[in-house]
Amino acid sequence: MVHAASILSRPIRVLSVASEMFPFVKTGGLGDVVASLPEALSNYGIEVRTLLPGYPAVLSAMNETARRIPFLPEILGHQAAIWSCTAGENELLILDIPELYDRSGNPYLGPDGSDWADNGIRFAGLARAAAFIGQGFIEGYHPDIIQAHDWQAGLTAAYIHYDGESVCRTHGMSGRPKVVQTIHNLAFHGSFPAEHRSLFGLPDAAMSIDGCEFYGNISFLKAGLFFCDWITTVSPTYAHEIQGAEWGMGLDGLLRSRADCVSGILNGIDTSIWNPARDPVVRFPYMTGDVISRLSNKLNFQSEFGLPQDRNAFLVGVVSRLTRQKGIDLLPEIMDRLLRFNTQIVVVGEGDRAIHRILSGLQRKFPRRFACHLGYSEELGHRMQASVDALLIPSRFEPCGLTQLCALRYGAVPVASRVGGLADTIVDANEAAVSRGVATGFLFSPVDPASLVAATERARALFREDREAWMALQRNGAMTDVSWRGKAGQYVRLFAKLSGVEIVDQSGRNIVRLPPAGSAGLKYVKQANPKRRIARKPAASGQTLRTRV
Repeated sequence: MVHAASILSRPIRVLSVASEMFPFVKTGGLGDVVASLPEALSNYGIEVRTLLPGYPAVLSAMNETARRIPFLPEILGHQAAIWSCTAGENELLILDIPELYDRSGNPYLGPDGSDWADNGIRFAGLARAAAFIGQGFIEGYHPDIIQAHDWQAGLTAAYIHYDGESVCRTHGMSGRPKVVQTIHNLAFHGSFPAEHRSLFGLPDAAMSIDGCEFYGNISFLKAGLFFCDWITTVSPTYAHEIQGAEWGMGLDGLLRSRADCVSGILNGIDTSIWNPARDPVVRFPYMTGDVISRLSNKLNFQSEFGLPQDRNAFLVGVVSRLTRQKGIDLLPEIMDRLLRFNTQIVVVGEGDRAIHRILSGLQRKFPRRFACHLGYSEELGHRMQASVDALLIPSRFEPCGLTQLCALRYGAVPVASRVGGLADTIVDANEAAVSRGVATGFLFSPVDPASLVAATERARALFREDREAWMALQRNGAMTDVSWRGKAGQYVRLFAKLSGVEIVDQSGRNIVRLPPAGSAGLKYVKQANPKRRIARKPAASGQTLRTRV
């Protein structure tokens, strides 16, 4: 990577461990974040290497920089190879175990749409390799920090804990690396039967409340949250929400007990990729904030989906995983009200098959007003942002969300539920915000059909009745800083704090000690009377815990 002037007294080495990374494998925002955060951190002198499973798409990225790294241990009974290579701006370590990862398509699902039966060993293997690497098993590479993303990397901290300090000392390290467990979505625990404990290489002691056990099963994410040194999630509001029973997914007690080391740091997007002036799939490129020139894209997008080309139609987009979490199931019963007054709606995404069938039925019921593309499409996701007047995001919970950041950047006005990162990144167009010229979208709560309709009607009324005010919202959004600038700096402060590295001022002359935690640019969320070791059993409200993202 090309490094800008460092602000650290020495470089910090970070091993990022993840199950997906754009452009090789992506099912959601996790892949985008894993791809874009390392380059942002490099500007501050943080050296990130990303460990990925050796899926076919990842192995195909290997080029003339690739080399096989000597690596002795078996990985949970499997012979493994570790490859190092540079792909674009990212330094990769690739865990090559063909019997676990040589599968094309979705990294978590088989051709029938069900989880791969061996997902447990597949991602335990990823975490086991990460722990070995973090403890010095690659000669000359001793990371200061391991950032474990979501449940797929959750066992990393547990393996390091159970291995003990002696393993690090054997490989020339003075101490073990610090582990930061990053939650991108708490709903997915990575829960597997207790009888798989020995298969995962965990000791008997792991099957306790002070270990990996979670209501009789092994929870990869719970293990990570319990044993890690710090917990981050991807927005301040979500960091607060998950410490309550409603969205804690049974882990709220544990998170409250660790509230002193929970941070909410907003995601950013790569604005060199999300740039409407240079986006290769945008039919008519335009400068950020140019709300007039983007009109040509709207007309083209309408034609692409078989809708009447009408610049005065209120064109609403939805680009999302098609799941209950994303609130897509709310649409059918209110679609007739959403489509009033010359409104057109386009949905792009994939997800639950039942929702697919319902959306197909809506397309037949409302031809030339409602259209959908049922399947993942990165290109359509970009073109939608450059074309629609408003982007609908009715999520029941949203850890951060990248969709609204892209919408703001491209001049699509978000209409979103007031949850998680949506609440942190969108300024509601209430009367005061509009008069002050700071509004960027429309927020609603609670997340129910009536509130969703009311928010859409508010947006539509402003679009139809005061186009100048509408364009002001578009420009405000386009001028919002949705990049990693600033947000990456919060990770730098955290990583420096954990690794004991001092921050140097930009001139490089003076040593600046980290400020107190409350002023370090991190969001600390602490609730009274924390109780260690408590993990609340999930309520019987349909909040199903699943093993994929």
